[in-house]
Amino acid sequence: METATISLQPVMPVDAPALLDLARAFHAEDGHALDETGERGVARAAAGDPLLRAWFILEGPERIGYAVLTLGFSILHGGRDGFIDDLYLVAAARGKGIGQTVMAMLEDEARHLGMQALHLEVETANARAEALYVARGYEASPRRLMSKRLV
Repeated sequence: METATISLQPVMPVDAPALLDLARAFHAEDGHALDETGERGVARAAAGDPLLRAWFILEGPERIGYAVLTLGFSILHGGRDGFIDDLYLVAAARGKGIGQTVMAMLEDEARHLGMQALHLEVETANARAEALYVARGYEASPRRLMSKRLV
């Protein structure tokens, strides 16, 4: 049996409702439901904010998830860097190696954008996702991520 091709489809402004549905599912599953601020972020992603790239993850023609890569700069890493802000696959798509394929595609996109490093967060209880990232060469940083909302 042949498996369907995995691909990334850029999110367009018209796709905002579909992206929001997937983002709500992801964030609820991850234990931190999207609030109004998060929903505005999803809308900006769909609108094509220049500081990020957003894609639907397709298996053949079917949308099975989404990914968001934010664009940044790091003195420590010698130039452009990025943050995989969201990466979500619907439950039925997990455990098939699709996550590995998508991570490779995101890393290729990051290289194409001239990035020197990629960062991501993983929930401490999400051992499956952490194992995927470790298998791809991601390491826990000796630094602690700290955040502050400015608005």
